[in-house]
Amino acid sequence: MALFHLLLGLLLQTGAKPNVVRFEGTLENVKYVYGVAQPVARLRPGDILETTTLDAFNGVLKKPGDTMAKMGHPNPLTGPFYIEGAQPGDTLVVKILDLQVNATQGVGAHSVGFGALNETGYTRLLNTPLPEEAWFYPIDPKTNTATFRANDSKFTVKIPLKPFFGCIGVAPAGGEAINSLVPREFGGNMDATEASVGNILYLPVNEPGALLYMGDGHAAQGDGEIAGTAIEVPLRARLQVEVIKGQKIAWPRFENDQSIMAVGSYRPLDDALRIAFTELVGWMHDDYGFSNMDAYNCFRK
Repeated sequence: MALFHLLLGLLLQTGAKPNVVRFEGTLENVKYVYGVAQPVARLRPGDILETTTLDAFNGVLKKPGDTMAKMGHPNPLTGPFYIEGAQPGDTLVVKILDLQVNATQGVGAHSVGFGALNETGYTRLLNTPLPEEAWFYPIDPKTNTATFRANDSKFTVKIPLKPFFGCIGVAPAGGEAINSLVPREFGGNMDATEASVGNILYLPVNEPGALLYMGDGHAAQGDGEIAGTAIEVPLRARLQVEVIKGQKIAWPRFENDQSIMAVGSYRPLDDALRIAFTELVGWMHDDYGFSNMDAYNCFRK
């Protein structure tokens, strides 16, 4: 059994009923950076957190004709939550127990400067930027689906819901305060569908208390936010936190009963892949007894 999995099992098998901490995320208390800030609540290892998050647009897109002009900064974050006993060099464990869409509709939108087929500050083009546009997805909890309705035709299709956090992370190292749009070694705006029910997320602790943030709820998403967004929704969440003392990781990791997954979030894409591959090889070596070369060779299968 992997060292992380063994330690986590020992931590969670206490037999005691966990304490539940509740906190409601609102426009008045959300943050827009990951960093050191006054915590909104404190949790002990083993506690369960029940909380809510806002959608990525701060709730300003509700109907056709609404625009992002009044949105302010995107990706509001609920938190930070201080985890007692978590210190730099430890690993924060986040077990995602339940995620529910907390709205009757989701929103997908294209905004100027976002999306894989638009210019950015790093990739300049001569053509006119693609225009802002929004799509609204009615949510049906009975069928657990969202309905896509094309803006320029009568086409519709139902999409199964798989809620997850687009943003989840801790305070970065070195006292940095980093924009909620950014993914990096502290987690952040990873847009990883793995941040969902049934998976465990491991995050490096960089500051006392870890300072956990979350937000940018998605009802469903493909392999990335190709046009700049997923089906954006507010979420109602239930999480359990733990701390693995003295076990240091450099980048986020996910785990479930079938898979271990390492995360690399960086520019350029080649470096992100190398980070993820190297972290996964190291995990297989340290916890499962593979040699580095045997673990490396597994990627070919």
